[in-house]
Amino acid sequence: MLISQENLRAVAVEILLAAGSSGDEPKIVADNLVQANLAGHDSHGIGMLPRYVACVKTAELIPNQHAEVVIDEGPIITVDGRSGYGQVIGQEAMDIGIERARSLGVCTLTIRHSFHLGRIGAWGERCAQAGLVSIHHVNAIGHTGIVAPYRGSDARYSTNPYCCAIPDARAAGPLVLDMATTVMAHGKVRVARNKGETLPEGVLLDGHGRPTTDPEALFSDPAGALRPVGTYKGYGLALVNELLAGILSGGGTCRPETDHHNDTILNNMFSVILDPNRFVEPEFFKSELDSTVTHVTSSLPMNPAEPVLIPGDPERENMAQRQAEGIPIDENSWQLVVDTAASVGLDSQKICALAQSMT
Repeated sequence: MLISQENLRAVAVEILLAAGSSGDEPKIVADNLVQANLAGHDSHGIGMLPRYVACVKTAELIPNQHAEVVIDEGPIITVDGRSGYGQVIGQEAMDIGIERARSLGVCTLTIRHSFHLGRIGAWGERCAQAGLVSIHHVNAIGHTGIVAPYRGSDARYSTNPYCCAIPDARAAGPLVLDMATTVMAHGKVRVARNKGETLPEGVLLDGHGRPTTDPEALFSDPAGALRPVGTYKGYGLALVNELLAGILSGGGTCRPETDHHNDTILNNMFSVILDPNRFVEPEFFKSELDSTVTHVTSSLPMNPAEPVLIPGDPERENMAQRQAEGIPIDENSWQLVVDTAASVGLDSQKICALAQSMT
């Protein structure tokens, strides 16, 4: 199926309203999910709605919450997400951090106990749009681990993403390095399972610690485990993210003691947001940025059809294509969305009519 971004937003808004969201929340959440689909990150797109609604029903996700500032010491801020939608909590927290960084030059901000913050690159992009550099370390609690440490055979923590965004790296937009610290994000394994695809070698261990290419292994009993990207390097970064996000936010780390025994995702995030023009002259920042990006990307490509890119370029390419052609949704993922709509009392035919598939 190919569904236009407008129609996919309409579907998401209807489901979120029926699941108890009100005010601006349905639009904020829907916009964030569809933007992830447009960027090519279907793992963080509309396919998350079934999990969100299931957690609303178990009260692990609480609609209509807002970011609560619990520590405010000038450049140091901690926000409690109160188990609310991460799309709302993240946006409100970033806006607080952006304002403070503009005022003081830098803001060190932590978020604790937000429900799934979604694609972390969205928060880097929000800071970059304000002309600010930002760095984000994330961990997750509330469910058992899904990632095996380097040299380990079973899961001990989550995918613990890292993000760094630098404004004006391209005329079209910022440099946005947004990565899970695993070979593949959890949601991308879910998408592969829904599509009936196998995984590349080196992505996953089964529930007995053996390498496998079957995405179902991650969701089986005993559950398998994702593997860290870059062996010990990715593992090291994941552990740093676990400690910085989990401890400095006060939200806790991924251990059996913090498992809620449900399919919940509570994120903690440690962010540094800064105004680059407080460190160097704006002209120097821009000229060095432009010159360095040009120097790196002018490397003769091994394949002429695949030029050197910077982080953020693939998302911009996906965005242009999917805005024009529509967002692809596989049949299994779409059926889960339709079933989720029915679970909150919506008519399946109405949801499908809203989608008005382009193919």
